[in-house]
Parts: sequence; structure tokens; C-alpha cells
Amino acid sequence: MSHHEKDPANVVRGLKAAIHNPNVSEEAKRRDMVRLQEMGASTTTTDAPAQHTRGAEGGKYNTETYVDADMNRVLAGYKPTIANPRTSENAKAHAEQVL
Repeated sequence: MSHHEKDPANVVRGLKAAIHNPNVSEEAKRRDMVRLQEMGASTTTTDAPAQHTRGAEGGKYNTETYVDADMNRVLAGYKPTIANPRTSENAKAHAEQVL
């Protein structure tokens, strides 16, 4: 695919984003909905997370690694909560309990 061709999946994502953007006019939203229908794409979105199919090596993602990494990020967010003077005592107690 040359750099002049647009990936249809990206076009669909962009049109859906425009439809759900409150700063886009109603006329533009209607035009984008028609274009989505012409492309054969659904005009609704799902709340399901994106499914990654390839890692850096081209294989499947190791979901356990990402779950562990996400948990480490969550825990790392609790640490500064304890030291933050603007955090409520309830929040600090919860952070200590989690850690």
C-alpha cells in the first residue's frame, strides 16, 4: 500500500470518532453516517477493548505480561497518593491497604 492510499479501517475509525464528537456539526455527522453505510460499516461502536493480534515480533501478545504490567502501573499510582498532601485520609488509607 502506498502512502497515498488510506487504510479503510482507519477511515471508519475516524468517521465514527467524528460522529461521536460534540464539536462536529450535525450536518457533518449525517454525512459521515452516510459514508459509513456506503462503506458497509456499522454506525455504532462497541465498548469492548481493542483486540491486539500482533506483537513486536509478529506473534501473539502475551496477555499475562500485559496484565502484570498494567497491575504494576496501578500500584505505582497508589504510591504518590499516600504522600500527596491534597489527598483525603480515606484515599490514603485505601492506597495503603492496596499496597
